[in-house]
Amino acid sequence: MSTPEVSLDHIRAARELLAGVAIRTPMEESRWLSALVDGPVHLKCENLQRTGSFKARGAYVRIARLTDEERARGVVAASAGNHAQGVALAAQMLGTRATVFMPEGAPIPKERATRGYGAEVRFAPGYLEDVLATALAFSEETGAVLIHPFDHPDVVAGQGTVGLEIIEQVPDVETVLVPTGGGGLLAGVAIAIKALRPEVRVIGVQATGAAAYPGSLAEGVPRRLGSMKTMADGIAVGMPGEITFAAVRDHVDEIVTVSEDSISRALLSLIERAKVVVEPAGAAGVAALLDRPEAYGTPAVAVLSGGNVDPLLIGKVIRHGMAAAGRYLNLHVLLPDTPGGLAELLTEIGRAGANVLEVVHERLSPDLHLDEVEVHLQLETRGAPHSRELMELLRVRGYLVRGGEERA
Repeated sequence: MSTPEVSLDHIRAARELLAGVAIRTPMEESRWLSALVDGPVHLKCENLQRTGSFKARGAYVRIARLTDEERARGVVAASAGNHAQGVALAAQMLGTRATVFMPEGAPIPKERATRGYGAEVRFAPGYLEDVLATALAFSEETGAVLIHPFDHPDVVAGQGTVGLEIIEQVPDVETVLVPTGGGGLLAGVAIAIKALRPEVRVIGVQATGAAAYPGSLAEGVPRRLGSMKTMADGIAVGMPGEITFAAVRDHVDEIVTVSEDSISRALLSLIERAKVVVEPAGAAGVAALLDRPEAYGTPAVAVLSGGNVDPLLIGKVIRHGMAAAGRYLNLHVLLPDTPGGLAELLTEIGRAGANVLEVVHERLSPDLHLDEVEVHLQLETRGAPHSRELMELLRVRGYLVRGGEERA
């Protein structure tokens, strides 16, 4: 059985369906990224799409093309959150009931938003592929139509409308970086862009801990990962789909991977420099730019695929990003055990512009002499150069400094 193909005409027809439903999301030039890569960089803000991600595009197109009889049976979906919200909104708008299966431990804001759009939410154990199997069983049992999160021509065509907007908003674009899980967004964007501007490089970006595409492309068929570990739940997909795999193989120039540290730094930088809040998956394209700014031709566009982030997670990610950027410093300092010694040390640190987060005073270690104490310090600095300057200053002042890990 041949794999269905999606064409530029399919994507243009999807855009007509989405008129008045999906918004044409802003394209913002990023001056700080442009300076880093020495050329124009733009951010395609799909985090500002309805439901907070691009997923509403494909979900609406898929459900809108169901027959009246199919919509009467209801729809079912499996999702970590963004597709869930897209399906729930589309079902509400098109007058059909939606049941959504989410992985146990899915982000609470995504669950609540899905319920807020009128869907029934159920939880299932395992990764997305396991939850998808549960949704498929529900579909077979009840007759509800399965709305796949990425592997359907209508879904790919809907996501491809992002590619049309990119070409219209940045006509001279040379590189497009797209966060990638199952590949629906990447496939759609690549099909649209390559049909209009075949010389543009389209790059898929996966989290290193959930990168199913490199191995699958190397083997020539979709292969399932044995395990996954990433904070970027929006792109945590263990196996490409048949349709998306074929499109990525035929139309995408390169797949790159980014670490958790890189994603954290990108998310933190977007908050600090662009004043934009995205979820970890949405920052993957920017992470790739930060990792290798010299590797991509400009003008470049990084797609911010979603902004549905749990406030608790964003607090952790910000701290992780600050640590990855060298903004935290751990020091062990030996001091004479004399009155006022600790106060003098802290005064020196304060004068140097560092902020003390934690102090542990150790007197009872067998490694210490009777007249010594060891102080463990966790400091907040302005970055790695400031940390090095601080350590050198303390040594010049006569302190014995050990450690100096620029991490939290």
